[in-house]
Amino acid sequence: MKKAFQFVGADASAALVVFLVALPLCLGIALGSNAPLFSGIIAGIVGGIVIGIFSGSHLSVSGPAAGLTAIVAAGIGKMPVFEAFLLSVVIAGVFQLLLGFLKAGVLGDYVPTSVIKGMLAAIGIILILKQLPHLVGYDANYEGDETFAQADQHNTFSEITSALNRVTPLAILIGVVAILIQVLWDNVLVKKSSVFQLIPAPLVVVVAGILLSKAGVFIGNGWYLRDTQLVSIPVASDAKQFFSFFTFPDMKYLGLPVVWTTGLTIAIVASLETLLCVEAADKLDPYHRVTPTNRELKAQGIGNLVSGLLGGLPVTSVIVRTSVNINAGARSKMSAIFHGMLLLLCVAFIPTLLKLIPLSALAGVLIYTGFKLAKPALFKDFYGKGFDQFVPFVVTIVAIIFTDLLVGILIGIVTGLFFVMRSNFKTAVYVVNTGQQYLFRLRKDVSFLNKALLREKLEQVPAHSDVLIDMANADFIDKDVIEVINDFLLHAHLKNIKVDVRKNASQANHKLISSHSLGINV
Repeated sequence: MKKAFQFVGADASAALVVFLVALPLCLGIALGSNAPLFSGIIAGIVGGIVIGIFSGSHLSVSGPAAGLTAIVAAGIGKMPVFEAFLLSVVIAGVFQLLLGFLKAGVLGDYVPTSVIKGMLAAIGIILILKQLPHLVGYDANYEGDETFAQADQHNTFSEITSALNRVTPLAILIGVVAILIQVLWDNVLVKKSSVFQLIPAPLVVVVAGILLSKAGVFIGNGWYLRDTQLVSIPVASDAKQFFSFFTFPDMKYLGLPVVWTTGLTIAIVASLETLLCVEAADKLDPYHRVTPTNRELKAQGIGNLVSGLLGGLPVTSVIVRTSVNINAGARSKMSAIFHGMLLLLCVAFIPTLLKLIPLSALAGVLIYTGFKLAKPALFKDFYGKGFDQFVPFVVTIVAIIFTDLLVGILIGIVTGLFFVMRSNFKTAVYVVNTGQQYLFRLRKDVSFLNKALLREKLEQVPAHSDVLIDMANADFIDKDVIEVINDFLLHAHLKNIKVDVRKNASQANHKLISSHSLGINV
């Protein structure tokens, strides 16, 4: 227990920042999912406290995810009542527990680093693009939406255009001040005094935003914020009404096939998002700690089980909250747990105070976080790593921006796989010659993709040459490639070419022609 609280100062400070960002995101995702607003809060609380307790990740933060919005909205639309959908969330949790015990967490290890880094950069760019309308006071689209094509028939770019025609001066002022405070805090004040390290810049941003908002009310003449431009949460008049916000799954709908198919879909998508997020969190972790992925799937399963039982949305590990947590200086998973506790306590006891927070102030926090995730230096670094790293990185970014997280990741993986195959294609067959002496060295895995290249190079060998075909270092040689070599061996004597073939003991099953009368040594 003592070890869990050894970084309590840093974790509490980070938790406060994550809480400020998570609150509107939880509400926005619930709104975008056509679910009760409080169901998003419940998911955020469970994602912080329950998953935080059982997770092995040091820095990832869980909660309702934008990537599940379309699935949740479709699922709710197919159900007779919301309580039937909650059964799907519980079932998803059970499936995730099974995936954890089946050790499915290994799937996250097969995503290339260039794709993971591309995902982080894409999320950063999306944060900037999606929060620009909120920064200027245009809040038509819900907080937390990450998809390019929006439900209101707009897309990421047309939303920005619309926002520029509906600017609120005070919202812009608050947003710009929010960004400037963070830049000043990180680059000047923190370096001058350790006192500023104890106070999270986003807290100062929120306080400044509230003060500017109140000042605008007194100024008048259009310098004020509407209620829709402030955080909006359900407010209970007493404890009885507060507990009425919690709903429970109705077991009588357990026999509906759509309940099970929706639960399975949520489990698969939520598990993939979680594995990608914890992989990204480990990349961002300044202490380079590694998350046990199978344990994470079990923790997510328990989280979804509890969230569904209490009336909450499905949860996953979420990259936006995770990156905010890391940038805020979190040291352990206690920051995630603290942020869940803050959600619960503040929504229960000070909801009217939370409703004073301007969305443009929070937009400034997220835009600054987005810039940190997509710094120009990151692009320069990957460009320096070479074409085979830079292209999958950029393709992943573009794909995620113009589709959504999972589709973009899949496109990035396919692109990365292409470059892996291309690299193997180019290096599997090595050809060098000195005068009339030729060396053909087969390395690694020589597949049918190398067949045409090998045949072309063999046909180019001039008459009266000495050829050594070295297969000893090859782990795998396709039978099509063996056939090409045999064809060459059969006809080499017609050009007076002497051929030696070098194999290792494990390659005895390769049926190569051996005939000393043809000048061939195998």
